Amino acid sequence: MEKNIESYEVSSDIEDSKKKKKTLARFIPPGVPCLLCVTLLFWYLGHVMGVSNMLNTIMHTAHDLLLNTVFYLMGICVVTGAIGRLFVEFGVVRLLEMLLRPLMRPLFNLPGVASLGAVMTFLSDNPAIISLSQDKRFSQYFKKYQYISLTNFGTAFGMGLLVMVFMIGQGFFVAPLVGLFGAFCGCVVSTRLMQRFIIRSYPRYRDELVSEAEAIEADQRPSGEKSIFIRVLNSLLDGGRSGVDVGIAIIPGVLIISTLVMILTFGASESGAYTGAAYEGIELLPWLAQKIDLVFYILFGFNDPHLVAFPITALGAVGAALGLIPNFMSQGWIDGNAIAVFTAIGMCWSGYLSTHTAMLDSMGYRELTPKAIGAHTIGGLVAAIVAHWVFTLVSMLM
Repeated sequence: MEKNIESYEVSSDIEDSKKKKKTLARFIPPGVPCLLCVTLLFWYLGHVMGVSNMLNTIMHTAHDLLLNTVFYLMGICVVTGAIGRLFVEFGVVRLLEMLLRPLMRPLFNLPGVASLGAVMTFLSDNPAIISLSQDKRFSQYFKKYQYISLTNFGTAFGMGLLVMVFMIGQGFFVAPLVGLFGAFCGCVVSTRLMQRFIIRSYPRYRDELVSEAEAIEADQRPSGEKSIFIRVLNSLLDGGRSGVDVGIAIIPGVLIISTLVMILTFGASESGAYTGAAYEGIELLPWLAQKIDLVFYILFGFNDPHLVAFPITALGAVGAALGLIPNFMSQGWIDGNAIAVFTAIGMCWSGYLSTHTAMLDSMGYRELTPKAIGAHTIGGLVAAIVAHWVFTLVSMLM
């Protein structure tokens, strides 16, 4: 009898709290919290920098990013897109897939054909794994828990070629290779964790197959009677066109996210006054990073708290994160270790917060998005830590 009374009291308390929330919701319109957050952000920026300087800095930073960063990244996207399409047309992707296939089962617990997804996302971007997973000729090899984990597996290699070429273009060679190894390790952790989360929530997915379609080679397609010259020309032009699409797609992320992060990262001009020039800011992120500076130094080997802006930006868009590097280099904050860590975490995360939801939604497993994000967050941190310590070891041996 006493237990029944206690349970009744608990249920009545829950109902009372729900009623209070409903009454509060009546008095607070839906748009008010968003409006308050935006107002507080711009009020704080304007209070520190001055309203006129704040607006000028935002516009000048976005304009400079568009001219000197976005178009540079777009040029890389066009070139890498053309090379990637050429590799697909003449069987290089198929060769890479055959070479990588033996690693899939022992490392990632995935069928050998999954290596094709790694190569395709490395040459293009995260969404390449979506179009590939929609093909029954590809998905038939997977059990459901393996199939769902492709979101984490493919994301860890997204825009890998772009990141590698960009880092090498900055004058580094060994560090990006170390970062690639770190991203590989982070991918193993992320994919395995995601599979474990799925089986724990849905045990039946361990044995259920995705598709029973007939086995057909995944990238088999007729090339017709076209000459080699025409095939090369079509591959280069079609791949370059897809690179333009990727370059245009990264514009909002670079301009919006990078501008905001730079304002929160950089300080005033050299004279100490705000002039409204590009790349001025309030140095909020470095101030916060200094509070736990020892953690970033031990885990990532960061010698300057400003560098924490890169992984924060990479959460939403790796293209925007790459846009930070030229300014970091001009300030003298970049070294080989930072490039290795940036390559690892940039490639492994590659904007997963902005793509995981859409990817899982298209596959029909939207409810597993929090688990995918959690697993990939851990995987990205592991990638950065591995890159830092491996680079330290390589530096000692060189």
